Amino acid sequence: MAGFAVMSLLAVAQIGSSTNKTLSIGIQEMQKANYFAFVMLLKMVSPDKIPRNVTFLMPNNRILANNAVIPENDVLDFLLMHSIPSSLRFDNLNHFPTGSIIPSSRADYALRISNNGRKSFYFNNVKLVSPDLCVSASSSVRCHGIDGVLVNGPLPDDGPPMTTAPPPTLPLPPPYDLAPAATLQPAGSVGPAPKTSSGSSYVGLKPCFILAFFWVLLPMLYY
Repeated sequence: MAGFAVMSLLAVAQIGSSTNKTLSIGIQEMQKANYFAFVMLLKMVSPDKIPRNVTFLMPNNRILANNAVIPENDVLDFLLMHSIPSSLRFDNLNHFPTGSIIPSSRADYALRISNNGRKSFYFNNVKLVSPDLCVSASSSVRCHGIDGVLVNGPLPDDGPPMTTAPPPTLPLPPPYDLAPAATLQPAGSVGPAPKTSSGSSYVGLKPCFILAFFWVLLPMLYY
């Protein structure tokens, strides 16, 4: 019985040592990718609390700095929400169709997938922006950068929130000209002469007629 207990303790020690090693390799890769704030959170918890085969979803330093300070008692909970208890590269994640629900490392928290390819992949409306940051063959830790913080709440719909564009504004047609159209005349045609008032063409002849009349009668008066 004592021998069995010793063997059990050795097995636990070996598992813990293996977990520490694989997590340490993953942490080194996170540091190379400049995810120092997330690494700091990992170092605040005991390695044996982290699954050996795990995929971390990591907000970057700026996002974590802009969020409220995480109480020390909530750090493990935060890390479990931001991880999947399986070692998944993006090629593996890409097999999940939109609407798939996968568990996080926290038992009561799930992730809904929206998959429209490498450039449009979401976990609960939080976009994956830097896939495959942890890829060492010596470690079962995988990690990907995301552009937000996962929060508690009901699962979202199948896709990320969409912004509906307003309908295009069509130009108004020009106002109609209600005046009648001009009648086209054939080339070389002469239009009708403008009308004049009756008798106006004879006005200029009357003085000439009277003068001629006097020139005819004047000699007759002297004879």
